[in-house]
Amino acid sequence: MKKSDVYFIGLSGKSSMAERLEATKKILQASSFDSILKKKDTIAVKLHVGEKGNDTYVKADIIKVIVSRIKRSGALPFLTETSTLYKGSRSNAVDHINLAYSHGFTPQAVGASFIMADGLIGDSETDVEIPGRIFNKVSIAREIVTTDALVAVSHVKGHMVSGMGAAIKTLGMGLSSRKGKLRQHSSMKPAINQDKCTFCRKCIQFCPEDVIVEKGNGKKYAFILTEKCIGCGECLAVCRYDAVTYNWGVGSMDLQKRMVEHALGVLMNKREKCFFLNYLIDMTKDCDCLNAKQDIIAPDVGIVASTDPVACDQASLDLTARADGKNISRKAYPSLDPRIQLKYGHELGLGSTDYNLITV
Repeated sequence: MKKSDVYFIGLSGKSSMAERLEATKKILQASSFDSILKKKDTIAVKLHVGEKGNDTYVKADIIKVIVSRIKRSGALPFLTETSTLYKGSRSNAVDHINLAYSHGFTPQAVGASFIMADGLIGDSETDVEIPGRIFNKVSIAREIVTTDALVAVSHVKGHMVSGMGAAIKTLGMGLSSRKGKLRQHSSMKPAINQDKCTFCRKCIQFCPEDVIVEKGNGKKYAFILTEKCIGCGECLAVCRYDAVTYNWGVGSMDLQKRMVEHALGVLMNKREKCFFLNYLIDMTKDCDCLNAKQDIIAPDVGIVASTDPVACDQASLDLTARADGKNISRKAYPSLDPRIQLKYGHELGLGSTDYNLITV
C-alpha cells in the first residue's frame, strides 16, 4: 500500500478560537478537501456534540467553516451523529438533537441541518458486507450508507478502551448503529435485571426474535432466552429503566479490531468520497462522552487532514509524541496500545500507516 498524503497545520500550545478558525480555512484550502465535493451531492459532516457538561468538543464555529466550504461547491451538507449505547443526553434522537442545539449546532448558527444517521432510537441501519476477519457484515447507520460523501471531524483524545479516540473511532463507533456498537463492545448476550424491571413489556414488544418472555410468580419481570438471542440490542434501545445489562468486558485488542471492521463498513461504498479532520486541541484523558468538564493533559498541536483515516490517526499519534514527549495515548492510558487499530486498519485496507506529512 502506497504512502498517503497527510496535511498538517500547527497551532500554539494554548490556541485561541480565532487561530483555530483561520487554521481550518487554510488546511481546507491547501489540502485535497475539494476533491470529495460535487454539486448536489449530500455530504454528511460527522461531529461529536459533546455530552451535557462537557466543553472540549470541536465547537460549532469550526464546523461552520467546514460547512461554508462545502456549500461553496454546491453540495448539500448536513450535520450528523448516532445515538449512544449508554443512558445519557445522547441516547435517542430527540435528546441528542436538543443537546446539539444547546451547544450551538443549530441550522441558523452553522448553516446546515442536524439529521440523526441512525433514526429515533439507534436502530435505523444497513448491513454492509466487508472482507473482515471477525465479521463478514457490519451494521452501519442507514443515512451514512446512503449519503454521497462523508467529512469526519474528530477531537483527538485518550480513550479508556482503545487508548486513543480519533478518526477510526469516529467511523467505527460513531457511525455504526446500536447493533453495531453492541457487537463492538459486548462479548455476551444481554440479560434482564429483575429488580429494575417494571415489566412494561416494551422489550417483549420490540424483540425481533420473540425471545423475551414473562417470568415471576408474584412480581413479574422480563426474561431473555439467551440461547435464542441474536444480540441485536433492541431491548437495550427501548428499555427506559436501565434493566437490560451486558458484559462490557471485551478486551482492548478485540474491541479495536471490531471497531476497525465497522469503520471499514462505513467506507465500503464511498472510498474516494471521504475526508478526515483530526483536531489536536484541548486534548483530554477521556472521550467527550463524559458528562463533566475534563482536565486538558497535553498542549494544542494543530489540525491533521487526509482522505485516509489510518494515516490521519497515525500522524496524530506521532505529532502528539513529537510535541510533548509522549503521545496522547501514553499520557492518557499508558497500559493501552492504540497502534493495534492502526496496524489492523492497514492490514485490512482501511488505510495506510505510511504517510507523507505535508505542512501547511
